Amino acid sequence: MSANYVITISRQHGSRGNKIGQLTAERLGIPFYDYKLIRLASDRSGINEALFGAADEDVHRRRLFNAASKVYTGKLIPPDSGEFTSDINLFTYQAEIIKELASTESCVIVGRCADFLLRDRPNVLRVFIHAPFEERLKQQMFILPNRTEAEVRRHIITTDKKRADYYRRYTGGNWMSAEHFDVCIDSSAHPMEEAVDIIVGTLDVMFKVNAGKL
Repeated sequence: MSANYVITISRQHGSRGNKIGQLTAERLGIPFYDYKLIRLASDRSGINEALFGAADEDVHRRRLFNAASKVYTGKLIPPDSGEFTSDINLFTYQAEIIKELASTESCVIVGRCADFLLRDRPNVLRVFIHAPFEERLKQQMFILPNRTEAEVRRHIITTDKKRADYYRRYTGGNWMSAEHFDVCIDSSAHPMEEAVDIIVGTLDVMFKVNAGKL
């Protein structure tokens, strides 16, 4: 068993999954990666960071596609190819970063299909954070006080749709399927610190790392 471990966090919008991931990393004293992965992939590839974000949006806009022909294969496209900056190649660069991190250090990774990319590794705890829609709406209304309830509702639905499209595009799978995860946490039923306790306790049980004492 590798000495390091990785916690992947997938989350519904408004479920506070990102914050729970940050608090977990702080509790364990390990790095936290979310959109920082895009910067690392940009540095590795030499491709402008803005193109990675544009590729995410492009996946959402293109409603119809042949998923089987476009899922992640692990093959990088060379710089002399016209497809070098294609969205699948941008994703592959991110995937390479995620896999290297999993091989070299303990960390928390939020989003970016990390649960799928690291699914066959024994040192990974895959977590899904969710909450009832109305609870997420309430949380987002507090964060976005200048928006109407209808606007916030649309924002939550659209963001979750983007995440589902992104996951399906590159993995061919269902983003919210429980089979992808080792533990699912309803953040409306567990305060953030309690959610962290659950993650750290599960980590300790799975990997015997005495995580609760770190």
